[in-house]
Amino acid sequence: MTQERKCQECGEKLRGRIDQKFCSSQCRSAFSNRNNAATINLIRNINNILRKNRKILHQLNPKGKTSLPKKRLVEAGFNFDYFTNIYVTKNNTTYYFCYDQGYLLNDKGYVTIVIKKSYV
Repeated sequence: MTQERKCQECGEKLRGRIDQKFCSSQCRSAFSNRNNAATINLIRNINNILRKNRKILHQLNPKGKTSLPKKRLVEAGFNFDYFTNIYVTKNNTTYYFCYDQGYLLNDKGYVTIVIKKSYV
């Protein structure tokens, strides 16, 4: 006697292939979306922070390179915990990038904003 197989999403009786898990593509999508919702929301939130950081850097750096107080970035809502990559120069200077917009923190409370060059 075989156990009756049921759709993992709606519980409807399955007919067809022995390895079938869902009764329709709609049930398969709904199941997948519900199980991945937390991960998707986390990624969406991080991407929003990265886009906002890049926008702030771009707005404060209209000429391609500028220095300003770190306080200006903080006031604009910049989040220093999120960046896309790090570049360390030969002089051991660390630049943090949000896509093509980068910044260098110094110990005097200033930030130098740069645009990523092809050699960076």
